[in-house]
Amino acid sequence: MVQIVVMARWPSPGRCKRRLSRDLNNELGLSNSSERATRIQRRLTQHTAAVVRGLAGAMEIEPVLAVSGLGPRAADRWGQQLGLRKVRLQGRGQLGTRLRRQLMHSHRHHRPCLVIGTDLPELNPDDVKQAVEHLERHDLVMGPASDGGYWLLGIGASLIRCPQHWPLIGIPWGGPTVLEATLREVRRQQLSCAFVPQRNDLDHWSDLRPWQG
Repeated sequence: MVQIVVMARWPSPGRCKRRLSRDLNNELGLSNSSERATRIQRRLTQHTAAVVRGLAGAMEIEPVLAVSGLGPRAADRWGQQLGLRKVRLQGRGQLGTRLRRQLMHSHRHHRPCLVIGTDLPELNPDDVKQAVEHLERHDLVMGPASDGGYWLLGIGASLIRCPQHWPLIGIPWGGPTVLEATLREVRRQQLSCAFVPQRNDLDHWSDLRPWQG
């Protein structure tokens, strides 16, 4: 069984989608830009949860909600609201640290694992199904993002047992070369890697325009 971990930040004004909020303020002059950005983040998270719930009914997967910005009890309540019953906290640290922490749960149970975020209006079941299928034959599967990062990372059954070989060390998290740096490490360690289609994270007002109207 494959774990699918949804990395989600609690949608609270001023604490999520800050770049989008700045754009809505600077480019559109919206005084309530933070609240609007929060509503967008809430809808994106609900969309992600709905996609994962649908897959859980059709495939051998275990959905997990990994929460940032809430304590344990509130995180559990949010997971229930989203229909994702297994809930964990992300904990502190940069993205690479939090990502590795979630993967270690799968490592302890020797389960392949997919990790996705909640910034994807384009997220669809076919991409995730394809990623699960790739994990049966590859060490890793990645979903490139148009900003130079990736929206999906999967670790297969063999590699999940060997955390020392996960290509997560020395990566410039948050920059435009995350994918490039990760692939250099993949090649250095001679890991097999498959890809699902590139998608666009929704971080800025320009990312939102195609979805207007």
